[in-house]
Amino acid sequence: MEFSFSEDQNELRRTARRFLEVASSEMRVRSAMESEGGYDAATWAQLSEELAWTALTIPEEYGGLGMSYLDLHPLMEEIGRALLCAPFLSTIGLGANALLLGGTALQKERHLPGIAAGKTRATLAFAENNRMDAVGVEATYARNGSGYLLRGKKSYVLDGHTADLLIVAARSKGSAGTEGVSLFLVPGDAEGVKRAWLPSMDQTRRLASVELRDVNVSDDALLGDEGRGWRLCERTLDRARIALAAEQVGAAEMCLEMSVEYAKVRKQFGRPIGSFQSIKHKCADMLMMVESARSAAFYASALAAQDGDGLEEAASSAKAYCSEAFFHCAAETIQIHGGIGFTWEHPAHLYFKRARSAENLFGDPAFHRERVAKRMGL
Repeated sequence: MEFSFSEDQNELRRTARRFLEVASSEMRVRSAMESEGGYDAATWAQLSEELAWTALTIPEEYGGLGMSYLDLHPLMEEIGRALLCAPFLSTIGLGANALLLGGTALQKERHLPGIAAGKTRATLAFAENNRMDAVGVEATYARNGSGYLLRGKKSYVLDGHTADLLIVAARSKGSAGTEGVSLFLVPGDAEGVKRAWLPSMDQTRRLASVELRDVNVSDDALLGDEGRGWRLCERTLDRARIALAAEQVGAAEMCLEMSVEYAKVRKQFGRPIGSFQSIKHKCADMLMMVESARSAAFYASALAAQDGDGLEEAASSAKAYCSEAFFHCAAETIQIHGGIGFTWEHPAHLYFKRARSAENLFGDPAFHRERVAKRMGL
């Protein structure tokens, strides 16, 4: 496997960087952080309608561009560099992937064109606590005439307060473990759905709680096979983890660049601080971590593009390593910048908070190491 991007992929990266330098400047990021929805609607319209980012991995028959998951990788890196505040990871990494992996032809025709056009924002509501396995699914469903009745409460739902489409994990009464879990397509404005934004440390990415108060859905709301939805949920999460890993690589690289630039201009004792061994070695270590993280994420993206064997292990390996690389780089950026790195006015804290939240999103490094170990038979 050649670990390099094609010219088309590099052009996508260049186009994305030019756009995000304006659309996701530090000023725009701070403005989005303070907004009710957590993102700028005009920016979302531009990236979806003009640049067709939301159509990238959607098949052509559903209004998309039909490109591969590896084509998504450089775009996610640029999104990470710019700390883009938008429901992109939730819609493409979670919502679109769940439909592509488990949707019927009718479900795909109904929802994917809207996602491709940026008209439908979607997300996956699976967690209710800190558990990342099927045991943590406590919301229930039961047959109700020609449909299903959903009850329960979901937490930490990525962009759940603004999503037009919720893909909800619930289990049949009396079931346990991975058995009995099903996924349902629920409109965000359905009767009985109560949503609220959950304030968190990272204001650049919104999480929400979703309460299901006797929500009725029709038979065709079932996504995948009834009672076997957890495997579909895991497959969806793995693809979202790979996209997140690529995002973390881009953000870590931005931390490195900010640190190197500052180390060249900040002077102490009459010389740039980058000339001191303690600083230059920090930057060198950051570079090695960024490049190693990029290799791990690239490999996982390539496997996702081919739907190859070992995707689960590659996704967990990439998520674990890229999480730690990003957090390390974000923390070192603050140390290298010294006093100014701790201030609200400097962007370093925005990357640090994003690094901490992304580290735990879709499972922390310890969870993923355990997952890889089990795949090794340990």
